[in-house]
Amino acid sequence: MAQVDTAATGQGGAGRQDTGSGTWRADIRRTILIGFRPGPWKRGLVLAALALLLGLLMLLHAKIPNRTGNLGSLVETFLPWFGLFIPVLLAGALWRRSACAVAALLLPVTVWLILFGGLLGDKSHPGSDLTVASHNVGADNPDPVGTARDLAASGADVLALEELAQQARGTYEKELAKAYPYHTVQGTVGLWSKLPLSDTRPVDIKMDYGPLADTKPVDVKMAYNRALRTTVATDRGPLAVYVAHLGSARVTPGAGFWTDSRDRGAQALGKAIAAERNERVVLLGDLNGTLDDRAFADLTSQLRSAQDAAGDGFGFSWPARFPVVRIDQILVRGVKPDSSWSLPATGSDHLPVAAGISW
Repeated sequence: MAQVDTAATGQGGAGRQDTGSGTWRADIRRTILIGFRPGPWKRGLVLAALALLLGLLMLLHAKIPNRTGNLGSLVETFLPWFGLFIPVLLAGALWRRSACAVAALLLPVTVWLILFGGLLGDKSHPGSDLTVASHNVGADNPDPVGTARDLAASGADVLALEELAQQARGTYEKELAKAYPYHTVQGTVGLWSKLPLSDTRPVDIKMDYGPLADTKPVDVKMAYNRALRTTVATDRGPLAVYVAHLGSARVTPGAGFWTDSRDRGAQALGKAIAAERNERVVLLGDLNGTLDDRAFADLTSQLRSAQDAAGDGFGFSWPARFPVVRIDQILVRGVKPDSSWSLPATGSDHLPVAAGISW
């Protein structure tokens, strides 16, 4: 009887082994079949590819060539806005229930945060030794009187103006005289100061370029000069201040992103600042470009942005009604930015920008 029981037990064990082996093989078959079904890791492959391309575009923006229509500079000008594609792709990934697309979005999110995450918080510090401001007042400004009064009320110690039209120059001089006893105007740019100025001179940023440039009289060139350098006498020592309005940048069907005069000016300005002997330097002006643009490498390698170091957010300044880029800059060397902000709109198409600096 015991032998029968043993045999029966042995047969039962063999039966269970056969059943387990069959279950194991069935599980493998089911797994293979599931792998070939359009599950969450197989849906949304196009969205995943677009997410990866977006991340690579932002990561490798410096590698985009400028040979055709200055495409690289154009991408860099609007680089922060590429982040808007991230929520669009995320919405598509969630709608498609695509795990691979969501995972792929980690690349552009990480790259964008590395590039611009530091600008999202308020990095300003209370107190400063000097407040500087800059404003492209606009040649077609319909209210120069109101603009001048608003700027005077800002409390800036040093105020740079760009795009000063000849017919409006007297208005600005009159309206700013009470708040700023010292000023200089060189062509279409000027500097108003509560502190004495000295060693003032125009800076050639190559606006007049070509074989006939050297044949023009000095007074003719000065009429449209767009950069100056002066020394502000502060109680902490001399401060070299540059004011510049670089050439325009335009997007045209034939030339693409046209920046020739701006780029020449940026290089010339970079050389002038490299030759500056004063260790404390402030550059104020409308550079007609964002500092992500490689065209400003000669400047950003020597100067730091007050907005990047001590601002709150991106500090977009143009166009005034709905700012999308920061092309009005305050750059410094040898001094510490404590704060940076945009002032309320005036009659210009640019917002004024200001910064507090200390020694």
